[in-house]
Amino acid sequence: MGDLGTILAIVRARREPAPVPSPACAIDSAAAPPPWSLSRPLLQAVLDDRLSDRFVCELIWWRLGYRPVAALADAISPGSAPGTWLATPATPAAWADRFPGAPELVAERPANVQLTRSIPAPFKQLLKEQLGFGGYRIGELYPRRTRRAVAVNWLLAHLAERGEPLAETGPLPPLLEAPADPVAGHPGDRPVG
Repeated sequence: MGDLGTILAIVRARREPAPVPSPACAIDSAAAPPPWSLSRPLLQAVLDDRLSDRFVCELIWWRLGYRPVAALADAISPGSAPGTWLATPATPAAWADRFPGAPELVAERPANVQLTRSIPAPFKQLLKEQLGFGGYRIGELYPRRTRRAVAVNWLLAHLAERGEPLAETGPLPPLLEAPADPVAGHPGDRPVG
């Protein structure tokens, strides 16, 4: 009977949304916006698989209002790993309710589907219109890459919604070699599910 009680507690916990911590107590207030702005070379590097999946996620998480948590986060969310990002009051409710912790947008299909659906219809073709991206060839078609393309389109839509142009140049983080195995990705990339 004890096992049944444990199972019921787990089921209840999964149904109840996790509380979004107050930014004053857990969000790393020293976390400044990323030093890179969205630019044509940066987005092309994402499409060319020259940046880690984590980097791609952080570009979007920041713009969705997620923030990295400070060391105090463990008191609020026991077991939070360093580098965990949580929703803040700035995170749209559709995201914060479903993903109180920043979702792995490349590795997790439900998160990528939500990202796709959150691109307004008038902006669905920005990848093609602004970057001339015609898609991947059949031999290059992997879920990781198509999800990265969705991420780039979302970032372009984010700029368009704000009336901001895509910069022709901008700072870039150190670029990685394209992974030898595009299914596995870069070292440290989460497996695609």
